[in-house]
Amino acid sequence: MSKLDVVNSKVFSLEKLLPKVNIWKFQDNKIVFTNGCFDLLHLGHIDYLAKAAGMGNKLIIGLNTDESVAALKGHGRPITDQKSRASILASLFFVDAVVLFSDATPLNLITALKPDVLVKGADYTIDKIIGADVVLANGGEVKTIAYIKGYSTSAIEAKIRSEKQN
Repeated sequence: MSKLDVVNSKVFSLEKLLPKVNIWKFQDNKIVFTNGCFDLLHLGHIDYLAKAAGMGNKLIIGLNTDESVAALKGHGRPITDQKSRASILASLFFVDAVVLFSDATPLNLITALKPDVLVKGADYTIDKIIGADVVLANGGEVKTIAYIKGYSTSAIEAKIRSEKQN
């Protein structure tokens, strides 16, 4: 199996991921779930995802499709397409699975996967995290991670646009 095959093997549909998650749970792995757009991967993303991965044994990332990113972030986003974003995330050694979703929220993924830990950025309070009620009702935990100041895709995009205009 080539290195690229390994990367591609970590990108799943929900239907293909569910049996894998059931095996991981049977093996007593602690399943961590987070989600986002992850457009233009940067140090803030790496820090956040590495910390999330450290909260369990298996890290699953719910990745917004191109359509849902455009609906959330507006015209011109995403900057990189979903295939690129999924492959880049799957190439990180601490990421075990990437699953695309096109719903407005990851609630259906969270309900189906029933992770042990649900993680979001500290800009959310637990009562505002979609799926927190589902995870807590199943005996899981909901945690937040502080972002590294000064790192965001929007800031990178703004810098590129301002450089282009000069």
